[in-house]
Amino acid sequence: MLIFKNLGEMASLEYLYKYDMYFAIFQLTFIALLGYIILSWLFRMWKQYKQLKNDKASAELALLKSKIDPHFFFNTLNNLYGLAIKKSDEAPQVILKLSEIMRYTIYEGENETVLLKDEINYLEQYIEVHKIRYKKTVNITFTKVIEEENISVAPLLFIMLLENAFKHGVESLTNNAYINLELIVKKKTLIFSVENNFEVKENAQTGIGIENLKRRLQLIYPKKHELLIHKDTSVYKTQLTIQLK
Repeated sequence: MLIFKNLGEMASLEYLYKYDMYFAIFQLTFIALLGYIILSWLFRMWKQYKQLKNDKASAELALLKSKIDPHFFFNTLNNLYGLAIKKSDEAPQVILKLSEIMRYTIYEGENETVLLKDEINYLEQYIEVHKIRYKKTVNITFTKVIEEENISVAPLLFIMLLENAFKHGVESLTNNAYINLELIVKKKTLIFSVENNFEVKENAQTGIGIENLKRRLQLIYPKKHELLIHKDTSVYKTQLTIQLK
């Protein structure tokens, strides 16, 4: 009987050992499964959060693009009306250039990126329309030093700085107005600078163009851009630097 008793105790101990082992395996499996479920849930929440952030950023970008100053279009249409009344030969040129500017703003402006050469052409069209509009002489220079071809950039970034130079610079002066533009691209670094003179006027409104530009740059080129603004009593200069991909 003693032998059977010892054998029974051994069987019980073996049973308890196996039970503890299976229970430990069950616990580990349960913890692993629970951990997987929690991590899966957290991952889904993170993906949803990122998607919401991306959707919000996309919506905000679309809103910022829509806030491009319509001042230019209103004034150009008024000038175009005057040219049409006078039956000026310049009227067809203004209509053609204005339609091209509007087409680019509406359609190309919806893209994430555009070719730099197209953005340059857009700026040049904008400048040409202004030259026709003004009855005064405005000295405008546009220097370009581009070492690489087929460079892509976000659309409608540079126009805000140029708009600012015309609206708050050229239009505030009667004579000797100037705008100097420079675009340099070297080793994946783009530098666009605009310098203009201006005349200080009381109750002058600064507008929202620069603030919109700053926000767009934060969304499109985070930690890959720098916008410097220098202003003295008669000269305003902006310089935008972008590290391209």
